[in-house]
Amino acid sequence: MFGLIGHLTSLEHAQKVARDLGYPEYADQDLDFWCSAPPQIVDTIKVTSITGQQIEGKYIESCFLPEMLANRRIKAAIRKILNSMALAQKHDIQITALGGFSSIIFEEFNLHESKQVRNIELEFDRFTTGNTHTAYIICRQVEQVSAQLGMDLDKATVAVCGATGDIGSAVCRWLNEKTNVAEILLIARNQERLHNLQAELGRGKIMELTEALPQADIIVWVASMPKGVEIFPEQLKQPCLLIDGGYPKNLGTKLQYPGIHVVNGGIVEHSLDIEWKIMEIVNMDVPSRQLFACFAEGMLLEFENLHTNFSWGRNQITVPKMEQIGEISLKHGFRPLLTPQHS
Repeated sequence: MFGLIGHLTSLEHAQKVARDLGYPEYADQDLDFWCSAPPQIVDTIKVTSITGQQIEGKYIESCFLPEMLANRRIKAAIRKILNSMALAQKHDIQITALGGFSSIIFEEFNLHESKQVRNIELEFDRFTTGNTHTAYIICRQVEQVSAQLGMDLDKATVAVCGATGDIGSAVCRWLNEKTNVAEILLIARNQERLHNLQAELGRGKIMELTEALPQADIIVWVASMPKGVEIFPEQLKQPCLLIDGGYPKNLGTKLQYPGIHVVNGGIVEHSLDIEWKIMEIVNMDVPSRQLFACFAEGMLLEFENLHTNFSWGRNQITVPKMEQIGEISLKHGFRPLLTPQHS
């Protein structure tokens, strides 16, 4: 059995979902309540591969909300993720994908040092961040959507915002090794990591965001939006392809402008309907078929009986690992979402 650990996008979203799911005791509560709310298994999932194989899984709502980080409730955020992992292990779930902020919190706050959660010693090989599959899907979106739009990667400048993160660095490696992209612009806050990545790639220009945006034919956004920073359509080339790999995905609604094509990055479509409710809650266009690639990685590992932390640790994703998960993804009927939101 596989597991998925997720969370909602805001307090307001959480209150609405609690009402819809039949948890009235959660529906009108404030952030303090959500800080103390325990994780819950709220959905049972059935997935069928195009090979005919069937698997089952559970969705664990962590009750983490992004406001916890914004309001310095760091201990509450950490507790949410560790308790969710412990809940998955308690139910003997063999492989669980950490979705959204779950993996970020795990990495940023060194939760690998917190193996003991009450009477449960966490076995980290039961968990995967899903970042390898997410990075692979984003790269395929760059390749396939740019071709649809008539863009020539050989002549294109690609800006990667969040280049030193786990997903961003993997995207840079793929673009460097698997494509003939003309130029890679590297954007991130940590200058030391940027220079290390540039040295590893043997190429790439380190730039500030405002300097890079007007030069980019393709923008891969895999970073959190810094406070006070906004992107305006007039800053961008036309045409421009923007792969929005952030969470929540909101660049499509902010950048409705002719010639700017925004794709929800890191989203896959399955060939067959999935039996679950959770993707309706996060407002997928086709909730029975579409899902986050990080969640799909948990499913793929279950299909292949690879109960291991396939994606783990910062900047550990290699191109061969991306190719491996990509082959498994295609084998079981997953493909990148390729429809731009606005043209």
